[in-house]
Amino acid sequence: MASSDQIAAQILSTKSLAVSPTWLDAFLSSGTAPRNVPASALAKTATFRLLTSDIRESLSKHRSCVLPTNVTNPNVQELRLHGPIPVQVLDIEDIGTSLWSQIEAIERVERGEAIRGREIVRTIAVGEDPEVSENNRSNNNNAAASGNSGSGPHRLMIQDAAGTVATGIEMQRIEGIALEKLAIGAKLLLRNPTVARGMVLLTPGSVTVLGGKIEALDKSWREGRKARLLEKTSSLEG
Repeated sequence: MASSDQIAAQILSTKSLAVSPTWLDAFLSSGTAPRNVPASALAKTATFRLLTSDIRESLSKHRSCVLPTNVTNPNVQELRLHGPIPVQVLDIEDIGTSLWSQIEAIERVERGEAIRGREIVRTIAVGEDPEVSENNRSNNNNAAASGNSGSGPHRLMIQDAAGTVATGIEMQRIEGIALEKLAIGAKLLLRNPTVARGMVLLTPGSVTVLGGKIEALDKSWREGRKARLLEKTSSLEG
């Protein structure tokens, strides 16, 4: 089997992710890693696992790979981060679409409806196989949950390998950042973004979407999203 150093070097060169030696050793000794395959193949499998892991456990906490401690300080007028810095998404909000529009989109999905142009169409056919209906609802849920595909801009809560949590604001449209596309736990790579007053300013040139998902976090987030939106509307009305 290829050595852990070879695999770590491959992941670093292809994805700019500095893997924790402890995590990588555990992966290689778990019995789930393929045997007698090239380092490149093992690196691809390890990368897939990394993208579904908590980076606080799987990636290096070296200061060159994490956010600075003053990243959330609103008194710092401007700060340029050095990169690449990997982060994982803990929350995503569409701040360009009204709360009620997003709630109504979720409720349309709950009723088994979807928007096609200006029409509301049923997505569950009478007499349709229950399993097929469930698959259709699942497929429509992500696409309709944000109200309109391609909406935004978005506000993200991001976390680095050291556990530091910061807020990122989408300054320009970034492919792959959308409620129906970006899962909770997805990994992003930050390359020299600007931080202004405690906000990380996200642009296409400073963000690479690596993908991935932390299944338990994503499931919990999506199940509780409507309640969170309703709570926000109540606080605004109050």
